[in-house]
Amino acid sequence: MSTPEKIIAIDWSGRVDSAGQRRHIAAAIWTPAAVTITFGRTREEWIAWLIAEAKQTPRMVVSFDCCFSYPAWFLAEHRCATVFDFWRHVAAGHGERWLSHECTPPNTTRDERFWGKPHKKPAQFCGEGMPRMMRLTDMENKIAEGMSAARAALVRGIAPKSPFQIGGSGSVGTGTLRAIPFLLRLQEAGFRVWPFENAALDAKRPKPLVIEMYARLLTGAVKKSSAEARRAYLRTKMRDDTFYATLKRPTLAKAIASEDAFDALISVMEMARHAGSFAHLKRTRDPIRKLEGITWVPEP
Repeated sequence: MSTPEKIIAIDWSGRVDSAGQRRHIAAAIWTPAAVTITFGRTREEWIAWLIAEAKQTPRMVVSFDCCFSYPAWFLAEHRCATVFDFWRHVAAGHGERWLSHECTPPNTTRDERFWGKPHKKPAQFCGEGMPRMMRLTDMENKIAEGMSAARAALVRGIAPKSPFQIGGSGSVGTGTLRAIPFLLRLQEAGFRVWPFENAALDAKRPKPLVIEMYARLLTGAVKKSSAEARRAYLRTKMRDDTFYATLKRPTLAKAIASEDAFDALISVMEMARHAGSFAHLKRTRDPIRKLEGITWVPEP
């Protein structure tokens, strides 16, 4: 049995407050019997729940909608030989240190490479320096060869985002830096994390698998902040895609009512569509991607 018995897509949040986490972290859960959406847990509670779920259903795949690492040059700067070294480095307090001035005036201790409202993008990441703030997987997924960032925004429906952005609309870094310590915890609890490790779903003693997701790659240019746009998108899916046709009204209602739930639902549906591929995921041999990670993309 190599097909997952359960698939969970978590739309993550870097919010500090527990109320915000309970409101904005959504999970869509697929089993052969049904697809459901749930809210109401903090980051700590979600990770504890996943570990408990894995004990009951180890043949499980989980996605998180955030970056799993940073550009390789940044890991080298911090003398991290592996991504797991970097995760431990972030969890040791450096991640919160990089985030600690996200909403305060500049001072001598702020690493200015972490930017976002109220801080402007540093000059080293502007113009021709833009690729430096991105991982290889980000460049591949968001900017086609020879395409400018402005053109990519029109084609994909969203401008390329960097894990160094920790403030303002669409900031990626806050969620990433507050996810990494939990990825480390899952890995230490026996979860395999692709592409840094091989999947083990079909092993004699199967291990749950964790992958990185980028929901915008799956939804395209829909205006996700609009409930009416979400409704229209799902209505079209229900009409044209038989894979969506069995979704129940309560699940659809939650996805229409919440952008977080919408992202989680689309993610879990595309993961379920390609469920048979997860058991075959292998650890990357690419030296850069071993450090930076790879965003999972459905097979054509």
